[in-house]
Amino acid sequence: MLGVVLVVAALGGAFLATPLTSPADSMNLFKRISSGCSSSGPASCHNTTRQNDLCCFESPGGLLLQTQFWDTNPSTGPVDSWTIHGLWPDNCDGTFEENCDPSRDYTNIADLLTSQGASDTLSFMQTHWVDINGKNEQFWEHEWSTHGTCYSTLEPSCLPSGSAKGAEAVAFFNTVVKLFKSLPTYDWLAQAGITPSTSKTYTLSQITSALKSASGVTPALDCSSGAINQISWYFNLKGSLIDGQFVAIDTPKKGSCASSGLKYPPKSGSATPTTTLVPQSGGSSPTGGSLPSKAQIHASSTGGLLTAGTWSTQTLATYTLTGTTSSFTMSTSKGKCAVSSGQLTCGSSVSSASTFSATSSGGNLLLTFQGSTAFTSDKTPSGSDQETVFTGSSHSADYTLQIVAA
Repeated sequence: MLGVVLVVAALGGAFLATPLTSPADSMNLFKRISSGCSSSGPASCHNTTRQNDLCCFESPGGLLLQTQFWDTNPSTGPVDSWTIHGLWPDNCDGTFEENCDPSRDYTNIADLLTSQGASDTLSFMQTHWVDINGKNEQFWEHEWSTHGTCYSTLEPSCLPSGSAKGAEAVAFFNTVVKLFKSLPTYDWLAQAGITPSTSKTYTLSQITSALKSASGVTPALDCSSGAINQISWYFNLKGSLIDGQFVAIDTPKKGSCASSGLKYPPKSGSATPTTTLVPQSGGSSPTGGSLPSKAQIHASSTGGLLTAGTWSTQTLATYTLTGTTSSFTMSTSKGKCAVSSGQLTCGSSVSSASTFSATSSGGNLLLTFQGSTAFTSDKTPSGSDQETVFTGSSHSADYTLQIVAA
């Protein structure tokens, strides 16, 4: 992890007035356990008196970096999203600690998340927190053992009585995913006309100005061979990492990018596979490339779509797809499918079908709407539950949808 050169003046109270997430939002970062801590006290690195309760005040690692990758060789993750590197606790003086508790170097993170009810987080990690060599599990284990074990507010003694072993690691991954979702770097750049290109170059000022305009703060950018490949968003924390308030601040250090001639190359679209899709009974293996005329729509975590466009673990519907991978419409036995006010619906009430596209990723075809492969629901369905499907990632359970030839 890169250390920081702390600029004391840059960490003054002025930056604390620009929280990237509201207190209400941040208190929803992790809903499964509660720290019992208040977020009304001083932010980490800004206390004027000694803080004795380090379960509710992050120390010494109170300067937090949410780091993201833009991998293009090989490509990883969605073509229209940066991916997660980690959440690192630098000390307030610019130093940092690593590998703080080998006794909690948990393995098999996927099983840990699933067993403690965080399969929605795992699903998102499988597409957005991915290793460039396809070794996701080792990547996640490294980020937890190297950085996650160094958070004072995630000490096992800080958890509610009766918490399962590893609950603090589950809290860590949930929080990182939620924080990452509040930092849509790709979208913020695209809104300013800064998009991946094989020929264009940008100045550092263009990029940082666009990001500050969208977020209110300036991040640090790192480059490799003149191409942007990592960004770091800086925060202080009020309360616990489990459910505290992240307060965005300007970067206290400069990244490695030059001032001009910065390349932002596109991803190839042939990213390293990050999920294994198990076909439902009666379905065939997923196919990349051509668009099938009849298909089932499988969710990356579990189940898939029914005839009304809802998400369920029941027997999946057969969808009729009309068009090509770049532009097609969908319908079921109930009627046409459309997205209205961010909600997917299929039925007789739909008068005009929406246009979708398909993105090839790791040999799978991902359902795409308005350039995004992200879909979300209030919770993961079980039994006979049917969950409404929304576009984007603003609800609790996030996933992608694979088109599987029927």
